[in-house]
This record gives sequence, structure tokens and C-alpha cells, in this order.
Amino acid sequence: MGDHRTLRPPPSNRLPTDPRFWRSPLRGPWLTALLGVVLLLGITVLFVTGLLSYAAYNPDLAAPNDRTPGRGLLGFYLFAWPTDPYWLYRLTQGLHVTLGVVLVPVLLAKLWSVVPKLFTLPPARSAAHALERISLLLLVGGVLFEFVTGLLNVQLDYLFPGSFYPLHFYGAWVFISAFVVHVVLRLPKALQALRNGAPRDIASGGAGRAGREERAARRYEAAAERAGTGESEPGEAAERAAADESGGAEERTAAGEYDEDGGQDGPEEPDRPGGRVAGGTPERAHAGAREPDLDTGLVAPRPAAPTLTRRGALGAVGGGSVLLLAVTVGQNFDGLPRRTALLAPHGGPEPGTGANAFQINKTAAAVGVTDAETGPGWRLTLERPGGRTQRLSRAELLAMPQHSAALPIACVEGWSTSDQHWSGVRLRDLAELAGFDPRDGMPGVFVASLQRSGAFRHAALRDNQVRDPRSLLALRVGGEDLSLDHGYPARVIVPAAPGVHNTKWVRRLAFGADR
Repeated sequence: MGDHRTLRPPPSNRLPTDPRFWRSPLRGPWLTALLGVVLLLGITVLFVTGLLSYAAYNPDLAAPNDRTPGRGLLGFYLFAWPTDPYWLYRLTQGLHVTLGVVLVPVLLAKLWSVVPKLFTLPPARSAAHALERISLLLLVGGVLFEFVTGLLNVQLDYLFPGSFYPLHFYGAWVFISAFVVHVVLRLPKALQALRNGAPRDIASGGAGRAGREERAARRYEAAAERAGTGESEPGEAAERAAADESGGAEERTAAGEYDEDGGQDGPEEPDRPGGRVAGGTPERAHAGAREPDLDTGLVAPRPAAPTLTRRGALGAVGGGSVLLLAVTVGQNFDGLPRRTALLAPHGGPEPGTGANAFQINKTAAAVGVTDAETGPGWRLTLERPGGRTQRLSRAELLAMPQHSAALPIACVEGWSTSDQHWSGVRLRDLAELAGFDPRDGMPGVFVASLQRSGAFRHAALRDNQVRDPRSLLALRVGGEDLSLDHGYPARVIVPAAPGVHNTKWVRRLAFGADR
């Protein structure tokens, strides 16, 4: 009579808290460490450029500039934003946004590589482990919050419960605090994993070892043939024993065993050369390619057969980043490159015609500015402390000495234009007209727009920005009058300033005032 013992059901109801639930053979300390180092460098650049973006608004100068009035010590680093080089904000903010988009595949791959850690039980084994788990929750939540809010802002989808600026600013500090704690705790082990070298499927293709993958494939085929003749490659039994040890917790029966997917394996043969598993299939080469876990809990106890090498996974991540770069970076340039920015709201063809055919953030219609307000009856009001005011028509401004400057427009969403050729009256000349003596130094200026509502309809500029000879109340661009959407009848243009501080539809300049 045969063996009538009942087979146990397959372990199909495992939970994510069970390490055997996670079967990918790609997860491990080396892959996680490599992705982590890339993010360490990238996120450091993102944080620094983000701080610079915040400083560019001169938030300590006046209330309209400051969207985070409760920042306290978080503004310890603020400094007077310079006007040189004139392309500074275009560089820092373009880098901030473009790099953030490019890092998305790397971030997703890193989160995938460590997702088993989110389900580890018990939640805390010690005080140090509890600190690491708390930092991990803040880290994952913080990085997702920062990337999601940043990407939505770039896409002009303001789906926030409040203003983007304070949410992104305070979220960045929460995230970076958890990030620093995580780096301190995990960097030594990450460096150890990298020093140990790449797993076999990566190292096999390294420099000076060309063709190793092809030879490995030939060895696997040869092993398959020898399995039918009882022959074996040296060391195969040892690799099989290591694989069996890692999977020793599986339920076995006299008739066979269930694999992790619930399929039934064939009768298990002893550990001998040429041994077969899974119904007669030669032992897979990947069983011997398992990397040391280094007490990370990332290596699957009994991994499934690989469908993708680590090299292929890294290639997919890198390819995704390159693709995102290709369809995003063009928003920083005019002409053909901008047409390649398929994922950017400010990609594609330029709006408008003639010299005014360059990108627009807010149109006049969107903010309620009408032709009637900007027509012949428009006047610019100059003010200085003490109540002295002066009103100037556009014709009177055009009659003043005209100066020109080639400056770009660069916005917080990461897009920018090439240098546009502006002409108009220098801000420092208008300060003199308002009664300030340049020998006593130039004051700052508070700029008010015809725009009735919305953020940054007012802005304050520092004295160094007023003093710069390239800072203009622009009346024309490229030899033509400004279009209404570009700020007609007059707009401010300042080197290295964020686009929202190059106020359009200017109605008042209050020198020496902060409101």
C-alpha cells in the first residue's frame, strides 16, 4: 500500500509580516544601499536648492514675501539674496525641480526594496530600534509628502489643504530631520554592503570581466545536461545545501512539498551532484547567488526564480530617470527643447507672437486685470516715507532715460525662459525721482500690482536689488510694447529674482516702505 499521509495545504495565506511573504530575489542590502546612496546625494542637493529657493524670496524683508511667518529658528540661514549671477535662481530652481522629477524612479525603487521592513514584527526590539522605526515612518511619509506636493505644484495642480509654500517648507524640515537620523543609523551598514561588492548577477558584467554572463548561461545549460547523466559542476552540492538551509522552514511531506506559490514540488532527492528539485528541474543557479543579509531582513528566506537580474532592474530605474529628464528639462529653454518637455505645463510651443512669444505664468484674465485698468488712464504712483507721492503716466515714463537688460524669467515651478531683452526705467532712477539721494544709499521698494487677489500681488525688493543697474521698471521687451499678459503697461524685472517678484501690472512703487 502507498503512503496515505495527507498533504498539508499550501501556505497561501501568509501575511506581509511573515518574511516568507516577500519572494523577490532582487531585494538585498547591496541594491538597497546603492539606491540609498543615489538618494543621499540627490536629496542633499534637493534640500540645499530648496533652502536657496526660500531665501530667494527674501522672506525676512516684508510680510508679503513671507509665506511661513511662524518659521522661527528654521530661518536661521537666511541672507540677502544676490543679483549676481543674474541666472542664479534659474539654475537653482531648475535644478531643484528637474532633479526632483528625475529621482522619482529611484525613490520608488528604494521604497520597493525596503517595503518588507515596514511590516517587521515586533515593531520595536530596543530603544535604538524604536528610534529607527519612528524615523523610518517619518522618512517614508515625509519623502512621499514632499515629492507629491512638489510634483503637483510643478503641474499647477494646487490640490493642497493650504498654501503650498508653508506645507512644503515645514514638510521639508520634518523629512530632513528623519532623513539625517536614518542616514546616521544606516549609512555604516550601507557602506559595508557596498564594500562587500555587487551580487553575482552584477559583478559578472563588471569592467575587465566581459562575457561572464554568457559563460554563466553556458554553465547553466551544461549543468542541465549533466543533471541527466549524474555529473555535476564542482560546488553545486554546497550551493544546494545553502539553498535548502534557507528554505528549511517549508512544510515537507513524504510525497513532496509545496513551494511558496502553492504549487507542489516533486519528490525531493538527497543533496547529491546533479540533484533535481521542482519535479525534475536542475537546481537553479540563482540559489547559490544569494547575498549575505547583513542582519537587514531584506533578503528573501526562499526567493522565487528570478525573472529580472539586478542589472536589468537598475537599467529600468535608470532608463525611467533618463526618460523623465528628456521630457522635463526642456522647460528651461526656449525653442525646440521646450517642445520636448511633454510632462511640463510650460512645455510645447511658445504662447503669443513676436517679441512677446515667451512663457506666461498668470494671464491678465486669470487674475482679473482688464484693458480698462491698463489703458490711457493708468498711472504709476511713486511714494516715499513722509507721504510724498508722485504720479506718472506711461508716456512720461517712456520720456525718461531708457535702459536695457537681458534677463530670464524663472519660476518656482521649475520652468524658465532664455534671456529676454527688456527696456525701461531703472528702479534706482525712480528712487532718485522719489527723493532719495544715491550718495546716502538706495532704499528697498514695495511693489503693488493691479492684480486684486492671489499670492504675490505685492512684493518687497531689497536695496541691493534696487541698486543694481539691470533692475528695471520694464515698459518694452524685444523692442515691442509689453503684451497685457506680460505685464503691460509696466512690470518689474530684477536679475536673479523669482518670477513672482518680477511683478506685473505695477501700479505703485513705495520706496523705503515694507507695505
